[in-house]
Amino acid sequence: MSLALRPARKGERLSLWARVLRLNWALLLLVGAIAAVGFLMLFSVAGGNLEPWARPQMLRFAVGFAGLLIVAMIDIRFWKAVSPLIYAGALALVAAVEFVGVTGMGAQRWIALGPIRLQPSELMKVALVLALAAYYAWLPPEKVSRPFWLLPPLLLILTPMALVLMQPDLGTAILLAAGGAGVMFLAGVSLWYFAAGAAGATGLVSVVFASRGTEWQLLKDYQFRRIETFLDPSQDPLGAGYHITQSTIALGSGGFSGRGFMEGTQSRLNFLPEKHTDFIFTTLAEEFGFIGAGSLLSLYALVLVFGFASMASNRDRFGSLLTGGMTLTFFLYFAVNVGMVVGLMPVVGVPLPLVSYGGSAMLVLLFAFGLIQSAHIHRRS
Repeated sequence: MSLALRPARKGERLSLWARVLRLNWALLLLVGAIAAVGFLMLFSVAGGNLEPWARPQMLRFAVGFAGLLIVAMIDIRFWKAVSPLIYAGALALVAAVEFVGVTGMGAQRWIALGPIRLQPSELMKVALVLALAAYYAWLPPEKVSRPFWLLPPLLLILTPMALVLMQPDLGTAILLAAGGAGVMFLAGVSLWYFAAGAAGATGLVSVVFASRGTEWQLLKDYQFRRIETFLDPSQDPLGAGYHITQSTIALGSGGFSGRGFMEGTQSRLNFLPEKHTDFIFTTLAEEFGFIGAGSLLSLYALVLVFGFASMASNRDRFGSLLTGGMTLTFFLYFAVNVGMVVGLMPVVGVPLPLVSYGGSAMLVLLFAFGLIQSAHIHRRS
């Protein structure tokens, strides 16, 4: 077997050319194809113009893709060594939002770094997977399910969750919890703990609803309205239920084959809110119908297939857990977004990965795919 195809032996240093040949090219092509769908839809919602969304998104993707390749070329052992520093840095940035954060759309979630606005909670999703993968790679397998050794990963998960909830950003907090739990599951933590966690979550939901209208109310009023709207959008079709009502109309009007490129009435006439960010999947479904929406979901499914296949073929515990955790995080992104816009989940403000307009999510996801590629290139025999 050639060097470019076989797993690397312990201590073996790969040449740059060998690393390039060992890239997971299928995964790279899928990432590029999904991003291209995003460019096309941002061009459409702008009325056939590259500005104000498509061109900046293309530039971000170009920069992020170059970064992906650089991250991929670096040995996975380096990323394992610096994972605590990346986590600590991301946590510091999330905490800094409370003091120097920039407010947008009613929430304080961004930090201004010169001309760039960064959403640290997006970086935290990747940093958390890195830290948990490093922890479970260090921890002997026989200790994985012992109660004492569950405390560090729970602390790693709950600390950023609490900070993100203060912003407030319930959607990202949920994704952090789900992503962290996913890595713990992949690491082999006993299913009894997950059952206990599900029971505790059910009890917490009951407490949250009981707190409404009291001095110790645990959620913001708008978050309660989102839940009510999710259960019955017709209660307030012109207010809290407006987003999901218009989204449902757009999805239905697309039918099987869609109304045609740049012919979506809901988006072109500005009935559909956040058409270039959280609800861009609805725009796609209106213009290209079930065929277009199904095609994009198929691309996402293929990313999962190649991601989990890479995880299964990697005998290095850190690389395997990192790949599985990042792939699962990617799944959570699009599953929550699609579930949200079709009315299966409350509206929580999660972007459609690599398609929705936005810099932080795009760059962080490309960093995550760079880490997946690094684990794939430098996987051990």
